[in-house]
Amino acid sequence: MSQSPDFDEIIDRVGHHSVKWDGMQGLYGVDPREGIAMWVADMDFRPPACVQQALEDMVAHGIYGYWGDDRAYLAAIQWWMANRHGWQIEPDWVFTTHGLVNGTALCVDAFTQPGDGVVLMTPVYHAFARVIKAAGRKVIECPLQLEAGRYEMDFAAWDAQMDGSAKMLILCSPHNPGGRVWTEAELRGVADFARRHGLVLVSDEIHHDLVMPGQTHHAFPTVCPDQPVVMMSATTKTFNIAGTHSGNVIIADPDLRARFAGRMAAMGISPNSFGLAMATAAYSPEGAAWLDALIAYIDENRRIFDAGVNAIPGLRSMALEATYLAWVDFSGTGMSREEFTARVEKGARIAANYGPTFGLGGENFLRFNLATPRARVLEAVARLQAAFGDLQ
Repeated sequence: MSQSPDFDEIIDRVGHHSVKWDGMQGLYGVDPREGIAMWVADMDFRPPACVQQALEDMVAHGIYGYWGDDRAYLAAIQWWMANRHGWQIEPDWVFTTHGLVNGTALCVDAFTQPGDGVVLMTPVYHAFARVIKAAGRKVIECPLQLEAGRYEMDFAAWDAQMDGSAKMLILCSPHNPGGRVWTEAELRGVADFARRHGLVLVSDEIHHDLVMPGQTHHAFPTVCPDQPVVMMSATTKTFNIAGTHSGNVIIADPDLRARFAGRMAAMGISPNSFGLAMATAAYSPEGAAWLDALIAYIDENRRIFDAGVNAIPGLRSMALEATYLAWVDFSGTGMSREEFTARVEKGARIAANYGPTFGLGGENFLRFNLATPRARVLEAVARLQAAFGDLQ
């Protein structure tokens, strides 16, 4: 019987090649020995014991050759999608990429040409725009509407923006950084929008397992089965194994699948054995039990963080329906972005993601990672309340 996960354990990640901890001094000027890293979206928790055991078994065997016979890996993905998301998939729909940023880049390459537009609903995960621009394509930002502290889609406004240059749309579902779980009606609206404008639809659902109690994520293909879609998912966010750089691009539509397979073949992409072994172990009943415990823990972290931040006049943490990423609006303080950011970094000694990197609509926000031991969340709240103490 596996032990219950200890999410309260403080694990020292400094000096272990962690971008989140070892990179914060250079980017934010926050000393990792005194500060709190709440930016990069990985967790400060150990993965499930079954994942660790899979890795230890590989090390014990001591041979690190080419991976073969992926039947168990594909069966694990099928099992997970059916049991956690109600989606029946076929093994030949699955492509394994070097993470989903790589998966996004491959989609841009497979389904668009240089100069084409790619639609993003902003603010949204910053790596999308980075790879689109690097590939010589154009980012078309369709801003989400902020209504009563909640993001809403505005298809009428977006329709008016379309000039025929857009060829692809990337949906972030659940939404990062806003934490929205899109409704079935909203997803059908996205499908209609894509059809109206002839857009290849890519749905990045990497956070689909990290949904708060009382919320229900809908895998896009289950809501819009007649809409061709490129579905992206991964074990990496769910189980904190992002360093494996393994992601799944799942495509039921034969035409889109053939086009994507062509680019994969042309670039000689094949997965690494460590990522496949760890993903196979994670997508299991033991992994599912660990995930249920994780969600309960993060939900309490969310409650503590939101209560503490929302008690500070002028600050508002967006209601988190999914992900472990709090999106905090500082506009009510009346401060410039430079001032409220300096208070967070120099006063509270917290490294958080800058809102403008997520595109239009992020100017007055910072993103905070809550997937860390509760003691750190409590300390972060206390530091933020002190840094903005003159407002209270």
